[in-house]
Amino acid sequence: MVLQGELFLVGAQITPLIQASTHVVANDRRTRKLLLHRNQIDVLMGRIQRDGYTLIPTALYWKGNKVKAELALAKGKQAHDKREASKERDWNREKQRLLRRDNKNA
Repeated sequence: MVLQGELFLVGAQITPLIQASTHVVANDRRTRKLLLHRNQIDVLMGRIQRDGYTLIPTALYWKGNKVKAELALAKGKQAHDKREASKERDWNREKQRLLRRDNKNA
């Protein structure tokens, strides 16, 4: 999510370390600000707004007392690609049915 030119990670569950604090209960799904350089934010924002990409966190890991996020730009499927994938899935399912039926008869 983008607010006032800054990037935020929304809805990701980051469970706090057990060693971190025993008396404070942290909200593990709170919105977190992503720490990036201004030029990195500008490049990502340009790709998101102009080219229609989506920013997706692919990995989260602890480094000291911070959580690092690995980000990727992804583009969704077009409608014709979805139809092709659906046809391929249906054909593979039909092939499996035919092979099972032939194996039973053999």
